[in-house]
Amino acid sequence: MPRMLDVSNEVRAEIGDEEADRLLAGDSAPGGYDCTSCRTPGDPEQERTSTVLFVGDETAVLAFAHSTCLPSQVVQVTEEQLRGAVRSISGDAAAPTAPVQNAQAAQTAPAQAAPYQAAAPYVVPEQAVLGVTSGLVLIAGELHPALVVEPTSPVARPGALGSGDDFLPLLIEQGFMPVTELSTAPSVLHGWSVLLAVGQLHAVLQPNPNGGQPVAWWQAHQPLQVTEGWRAAANKHQQVLLFAAPVGSIGRQPREDLLRDALDRAAANGRLVTAALPLAGL
Repeated sequence: MPRMLDVSNEVRAEIGDEEADRLLAGDSAPGGYDCTSCRTPGDPEQERTSTVLFVGDETAVLAFAHSTCLPSQVVQVTEEQLRGAVRSISGDAAAPTAPVQNAQAAQTAPAQAAPYQAAAPYVVPEQAVLGVTSGLVLIAGELHPALVVEPTSPVARPGALGSGDDFLPLLIEQGFMPVTELSTAPSVLHGWSVLLAVGQLHAVLQPNPNGGQPVAWWQAHQPLQVTEGWRAAANKHQQVLLFAAPVGSIGRQPREDLLRDALDRAAANGRLVTAALPLAGL
């Protein structure tokens, strides 16, 4: 039976025609795999399967996903992100990845779920520290995967003098929209994306001001575990809602209902911006 494998032109250009043809012929693709997006089994002989190539500075890893979860694509990541993803995977389960060129093969293990988690902070160029929390947010009767970003100190505009906080204005200039209530899901902000690797949250990517591959706006020091419910909602919507508020607006809330209350207060006070970011990852 022919394999229902999708190899995009972008992936083919990176791995070469010979390797792409071997994949399509089934010589180097797995008979079965764990989808590296939704983490459920897949079979390229029974359902359309995407090849997703993650490329670091020195390492490339080819992964497989249901085509309904992710299209075939190339995702540029840092070497640290890629090696961290490989290190985070146990070798006791079925392999979803195959080596390409000098790639490291990887194998999957289920992520440990938690109600919701806050990521390790990330220092942005303005020397503020961003805290990122993942959780599910109910909007118009439907659960959406969300990331909530709040700095631990004011964010100054690069080169600005004084102690003002330009965090929200800077994001609005990038296309994020102010919101006064959480009644409808925000529009997609193209060019930005959320990077999921082997079922874990690695980074929020933004357009490269110099052109080329996107760059990290926020990057986890260690991959952030997300719940199965959060991951399922992300795969369903193929996007993640990002909410951002200035320092002191949200706080570290211990439960999702309290997090939602804090978001509602920030929105009512005009201290919240949001956008829907597409998924980029395996």
